[in-house]
Amino acid sequence: MKSPEQCESMTDIRTEIDRLDRQVLALLGQRFAYVKAASKVKTSETSVRAPERLQAMLQQRRVWAEEEGLNADAIEKMYQDLVNHFIDEEMKHWKQPRIQ
Repeated sequence: MKSPEQCESMTDIRTEIDRLDRQVLALLGQRFAYVKAASKVKTSETSVRAPERLQAMLQQRRVWAEEEGLNADAIEKMYQDLVNHFIDEEMKHWKQPRIQ
C-alpha cells in the first residue's frame, strides 16, 4: 500500500484507488449481511423502513463526512441511495417467510 504522497504515476494512483474501492465494496457486502440479519428481527414493515432511524443515521453520516473533510451533501445523497436500496432488499427478505 502506498500513501498518496508515495505514488509516482497514474498507474500507482489507480492501483491504490482500485484497492480502496475493493475494500469499500467488501465492507458494503458486510453491511448488507447485517441488513439481512435485521430483517429476521424486525416485526413490521414500519420497523423495516424506520424513517426516524434513517434520518438520524443520515445526520450522523453528515457529521462523519465533515470530520473527514468530505462534502456532507454528497455523502448524504450517497447514503440515501445506498440505504434506500438496502431497505428495498430488506423488505424482500422480511416478506419472504410470510409469503409461504
